[in-house]
Amino acid sequence: MSSDARASLSAPATIKSFNIASNEGKTAELVGGIIKLQYFESLLNDTVSANILYVDTGGAVDGKTVLDGLPLVGGEKSRFIIEDNQGTELTVTLYANDITPLSDDTHGQLVSISSVSKEYLLNEKIRLYEKFKGKISEAVKKILTDANYLGTEKNITGIDDTFEEEYNFMGNSKKPFYTINWLSKKAVPAVSGEEAASGKTAGFFFWETSEGYHFKSIDTLLGQEPKKKIIFNDTPDDCGKQVPPGYDVKALSFSKTNAQTATDKQKVGARDTRIVTFNPFDGVYKVTTPNSGETEGSITTGGKKLATQNPELVRTGANKNFSRTTYAITDTGSLPSGSTEQQLQKSKNENFKVEKVLNQSIMRYNQFFSFKAEVVIPGDFSLHAGDAVYIDTPQLTTEETSEVNEQSGGLYIITELCHFLDINGTYTKLNLVRDSVERTPIDR
Repeated sequence: MSSDARASLSAPATIKSFNIASNEGKTAELVGGIIKLQYFESLLNDTVSANILYVDTGGAVDGKTVLDGLPLVGGEKSRFIIEDNQGTELTVTLYANDITPLSDDTHGQLVSISSVSKEYLLNEKIRLYEKFKGKISEAVKKILTDANYLGTEKNITGIDDTFEEEYNFMGNSKKPFYTINWLSKKAVPAVSGEEAASGKTAGFFFWETSEGYHFKSIDTLLGQEPKKKIIFNDTPDDCGKQVPPGYDVKALSFSKTNAQTATDKQKVGARDTRIVTFNPFDGVYKVTTPNSGETEGSITTGGKKLATQNPELVRTGANKNFSRTTYAITDTGSLPSGSTEQQLQKSKNENFKVEKVLNQSIMRYNQFFSFKAEVVIPGDFSLHAGDAVYIDTPQLTTEETSEVNEQSGGLYIITELCHFLDINGTYTKLNLVRDSVERTPIDR
């Protein structure tokens, strides 16, 4: 990238088009009146969303304002194309969810439009009634693409295979997104094979980006190569012209914090848990105490290791070292598939290995959010929620040094992303998390 290009990264980006169509078929182009656009992606949201602020001066539709001429009542389809200052285009189709006039005078009115994905709105009208069988990942694909359900035409190549050969369940009149998120806690990554089946790791995230829908395990997310390498320091970089070699961009701001207090980590069971199971088939009552120490080394982490626990806080003795208890009835012999003979053969099999999976997913979800950072960089539309980035910050020391911070630097995952455009500039804010400490070096 040339020095001139780097210097203009934060300049106002191009809104190439923002077309909106009324539910009655009329269309209007809003690009000339938009004064602010925000686009959002998040691992914790099922779909993407956007918000625009535009000035409606009248005469756009049949001599009236867009608000009155289309008219805008909710559910209108819009398609926008924006381009950052590196030439990356972002094309998104959304549907109006909230339309709010903020001011109104004789010269024009200020209107806010919040838009969401089509599937977000359809989700409120759809219920699942049938029996699902097979892999969890196949059930997720069916819920998304089947015409009886969400029927999305968006890309679903971001959905990873899950390990279990068969997990059968009833839709029970639940909504599609509720069911997918419910399944996320039961899913085990296929890439871990038998090791995962032994209770080493579990837990998936389901989310949407402009590239489609994703269903990926925590270990897959943390095992990615970084998409961008970011440096944050106080050294003047001449408006981006002198970003140090090996890095893609310099952060405009950076802050980090523990996402959870020590007490919170205990309450949610990030380290030490207990699960009490009862098998009504044979009357067996069982207590096990999974903990993070048993799985470290078998899971993929963003840093070198999980944070060390103070040994004074570790209790010894059988079934004593736990901070959260889960109770569950084992799912034995329920909803077996196949012929009558095959169903009889499977009647003693566990449909869901709750003892090996449930608490592992609880621990992994809470470990994943152990450390949090917030970064603002010049607008970069190539980044998406779920991507990995690598961040380096200077080491604070009494001696003059150019060393980077080995404790908090390294790989992070984008959990939330906002592209912000207005007349003053274009910025991308990243909310980042990871599960572990100490920077793992990468070739730069």
